[in-house]
Amino acid sequence: MNLALHFGWLGVLEAALIALGVGVLCYLLFHWIGARNRWPHGPALGWSCLLALGVATGIDAWHLFYMGVVKLESPVYARIALQKIHDPNFLAARVFMSSMGALCGVALAWMAMQARRRAD
Repeated sequence: MNLALHFGWLGVLEAALIALGVGVLCYLLFHWIGARNRWPHGPALGWSCLLALGVATGIDAWHLFYMGVVKLESPVYARIALQKIHDPNFLAARVFMSSMGALCGVALAWMAMQARRRAD
């Protein structure tokens, strides 16, 4: 997400809460688009999950992928790669919790819209 978050578990929880909000906003956007175009629920859920994951975990997931694929044989290259990452010690936890937060945000927004629909 490339925001100035705290380090450690507090930064992981902050990233997850931001991702939760991103998931809610993505579902509301695609629900609105789907209602105007008379989509079934599936495409709105799918596209909102995909967009929420891309926005919420984008740069952190890329760094995690890059660190796993690229061979960092030199200490200089390893140091350069680690300097680009905010809190590299908790990178995997931040990616996982952001992913779960984004998907849970989409699910919570979908459940709220279904409850509102049933109330009408």
